[in-house]
Amino acid sequence: MRVRQERFRAGHLCRADVGRPARQRPGFASVNGEANLGSLPVDISITSASLEARSREACAAATLPAEVRVAPSSCRGLQYLPGDGLHLRLQVQAGPDAKLVSTLSESLKPQKSYVFYCQSCGDIIRKEWKFLRVLPLPSENWSALVEEWCCHPNPFVRSTLHPQKDDCFLGDTFFLLNSGNELHVPGSPLCSSETGHHTSQSGSTLKSRENTRVICKRCKTMLGETVSSETTKYYVTEVIIRPSEEGFSTISRSQFVQSMIAQCLVEFSSAKSTFRFSIKGDDGKVYILIWLLNSDTLLVESLGSSSSHSVFTLFGDTLRPDSGPVGTWNAVKVLYQPCIKSRNKDLADAWENDIGVHPLTFPSETCLELLLILGLSNTSLPSSLRCMNSFQYQADW
Repeated sequence: MRVRQERFRAGHLCRADVGRPARQRPGFASVNGEANLGSLPVDISITSASLEARSREACAAATLPAEVRVAPSSCRGLQYLPGDGLHLRLQVQAGPDAKLVSTLSESLKPQKSYVFYCQSCGDIIRKEWKFLRVLPLPSENWSALVEEWCCHPNPFVRSTLHPQKDDCFLGDTFFLLNSGNELHVPGSPLCSSETGHHTSQSGSTLKSRENTRVICKRCKTMLGETVSSETTKYYVTEVIIRPSEEGFSTISRSQFVQSMIAQCLVEFSSAKSTFRFSIKGDDGKVYILIWLLNSDTLLVESLGSSSSHSVFTLFGDTLRPDSGPVGTWNAVKVLYQPCIKSRNKDLADAWENDIGVHPLTFPSETCLELLLILGLSNTSLPSSLRCMNSFQYQADW
């Protein structure tokens, strides 16, 4: 048995479902800004609504949103690290916020009409679609579990599940629709899909895969792929589904990708006690390894009073330095390792053969977007919190 050590990077993915009952919970707070506090001593001032670090040369402060309050008397572990920021632990009370965003399985109901939009450009893909059945698909590794636990051969080993007319099948990161009841929107360019059935046997696998991709004609974003002549797969990170009576509401790409992938991680960890994931592209390559640490992190982003330049928020929006607190989000805290360009190949291979790791597949472009989001989240953390030095994993037996 070999045990290897890797430096995993820390990051956050913000969730859209920020609403939850008010409650007390311990929290770790870190205050850092562009201001250099200079030499010691540093005076720390904590109120229920703000935190401030002041020296003779400068001042750094953070104002909390109205729904978040701290107990100043609960301050523990106070320390200031030059170049890193102020570290402390406080009791936090988070009040109720925006409404809960339901999961796809909860929001899609039979006998209700829906409109499908391209998330990137807002173009209507499918209009007035009413399902008779909305059913969850078995886990992608269900066949392996059957072989492991059943004393008889798997009778479904050669069978595939395809939705019938007016069916919607929900997978881990996608949903399957029957293409036979597609309703075209007059005057609107719909997504195009070309099947690879005519690809010659000598043709490359790449060409065959490209020919089955479902592309938005307006923005050329990959939305999914054709599974068969009557079945289309759409990825949850590429399509927005709204009831027909509701209109399309704009949401930034970064926010949507974060919330949907965080939702997938939380659902799987809750339902199957799985906390390690390999993020794969539709090309079959592993892009990221993710270890979910917790799903109840409260993330408060504040520009404070020391910023002198416009900054980018976690969701990619540029805000003025006088705009005050940016907002509060529930977030999942993760450790991750990038695997592009053969990086961490040994670790990726070890996780590939580990039954405790669950693969999640998204479009390759979305995997790269997620890697960028995690990288930006990592660099926003104080330097002392960006890596985990002593992470151990089982390489082989």
